[in-house]
Amino acid sequence: MSTDAAPPTLTRAQRLDRLPFTREHGRLVVASGLGWALDAMDVGLISFVMAALAVQWSLTPTELSWIGSIGFVGMALGATLGGLLADRVGRRSVFALTLLVFGVATGAAALAWSVAALLVFRFLIGLGLGAELPVASTLVSEYAPARLRGRVVVALEAFWAVGWLLAALIGYLVVPRSDAGWRWALALGAVPALYAVVVRRGLPESVRFLELRGRHDEAETAVRRFETAAGVVPEPAATHAGLPAPMPRASGLWAPGTRGRTAALWTVWFGINFAYYGAFIWLPTLLVASGFSLVRSFGFTLLITLAQLPGYAAAAVLVERWGRRPTLVVFLLGSALGAALFAQAAGDTAVLVTGMVLSFFNLGAWGAVYAVTPEVYPTALRGTGAGAAAGFGRIASIAAPLCVPPLLDAGGTGLVFGVFAAAFVLAAAGSWALPERRGEALDAP
Repeated sequence: MSTDAAPPTLTRAQRLDRLPFTREHGRLVVASGLGWALDAMDVGLISFVMAALAVQWSLTPTELSWIGSIGFVGMALGATLGGLLADRVGRRSVFALTLLVFGVATGAAALAWSVAALLVFRFLIGLGLGAELPVASTLVSEYAPARLRGRVVVALEAFWAVGWLLAALIGYLVVPRSDAGWRWALALGAVPALYAVVVRRGLPESVRFLELRGRHDEAETAVRRFETAAGVVPEPAATHAGLPAPMPRASGLWAPGTRGRTAALWTVWFGINFAYYGAFIWLPTLLVASGFSLVRSFGFTLLITLAQLPGYAAAAVLVERWGRRPTLVVFLLGSALGAALFAQAAGDTAVLVTGMVLSFFNLGAWGAVYAVTPEVYPTALRGTGAGAAAGFGRIASIAAPLCVPPLLDAGGTGLVFGVFAAAFVLAAAGSWALPERRGEALDAP
């Protein structure tokens, strides 16, 4: 690696973009990814808790639907507010706060004494969780070199599969063992409350955010931290003048030149959220209802979840080779095919194979979604835009679990997954209108 000093004409963003992937990038991805994995573990656990409580508390399908959906009500609000706060007080601070909120609430949910109490705790969990995901992807994307940004963000999103696998293992090994198994499973979700302290102290704040707020000394320190890790001798900081940028307005998402991107992005987030959460939140319960034992249902869910990892790996390669938009379209259409095949599956082998196809393509699509989302907006609107898209998508997350019981009554599992296939096709259609930013600087026109 060359040790030449950075040319003084380079901006800090350009200095970051020219760097290779360093140990500092790795620390940022792992630190953010561990929080992401813990989030996924919490979301995944509720599907196993629902299956257990359906038996223990003799819950109706409507009560189960609300347990599955109420967290997404909190996530919708949390994503929107978290994105706005990230553009005002910083990415790192919001990231740590959200981890603390949902970690404490998850631990409290283990003590729930009624459906009503569990619903309250699930709402608070969603509030923290919803804000964390778009903020973390925004922070990582703003440090990743332009030529590697898509791959790095997909690698971050891949931690979701790790967390969901942890949830599947806990669901398989802990939940069925006793009547209190689901409580022990939720208690493990309190780990993020402790991790929040580590996150707040160890992660750097976004350089682009610091510059917008006029905190140039802090921005220079952050850039030098990454340059030093790459073996680049930093150039003395230039003098900066001017006032901090004004606070962004959410109305900017619908300004001329931006509204088309916003509409397309919201369409993608709505479709993928509806199909993913509708399918995977209900999967263990649907398998039990079709004749699987609780333990066997959880075992099948674990195997289906394993297919997420190669899905992420494929997306991480293709977002830089094909580009964000074609990768997203292909994986969404593959998800639609997987859902349609699952709708017709008969027999254990068919259920397992088609479920794994759905899992592979669906989670690869999620990786591409998180890669493209921060690239749609300029720095001043990036957190707001990512949070608003995620918040709108959570409306679909709320609706999907509630739609499953009436769809089951109307046409069985085949109709349920047929509707999910249609939602994936809708998301694929919206993807065509997104900008292609492979290899470009984040704030390029």
